[in-house]
Amino acid sequence: MKKHIQNSQKPSIVIGETDHQRLNKLALAAADRLPEVSDGLLIELERALVVADTSVPRNVVRMGSTVEYEADTGDGRTVTLVFPKDADISEGRISVLTPIGTALLGLSAGQTMGWSGRDDRRHKLTVLAVTQQHRPESEGLRSSETSRLLA
Repeated sequence: MKKHIQNSQKPSIVIGETDHQRLNKLALAAADRLPEVSDGLLIELERALVVADTSVPRNVVRMGSTVEYEADTGDGRTVTLVFPKDADISEGRISVLTPIGTALLGLSAGQTMGWSGRDDRRHKLTVLAVTQQHRPESEGLRSSETSRLLA
């Protein structure tokens, strides 16, 4: 199992109620196939400040956000945080069920987060900018959707 940074060393994160519910179900559904990533996501969800969807600041990374970040290598990247079924790295769409995706979740512009790669090497990333996509406020996750999100 990968080691996680102590909560006291991690930046505070904010997650909207709808994303929190959907991601919790997703993490639990993924536990058998991707236990380390699932555990990491559940840890982040547990420590997050959960707020009403309309109260999530616009500079916070949420599902569907486009994020410009700088890796510890100095390379800048721009990605959109998505559910696994929508992931396509060649199109810049990164799954929340990846170490980087989980690390980005809930961060705001200017925050830095450490994360472990699948090879157990430690990395850091810093969020430079966040752009929000339009989302219906009534989005929710029905149990029948869980398997589609993992596809």
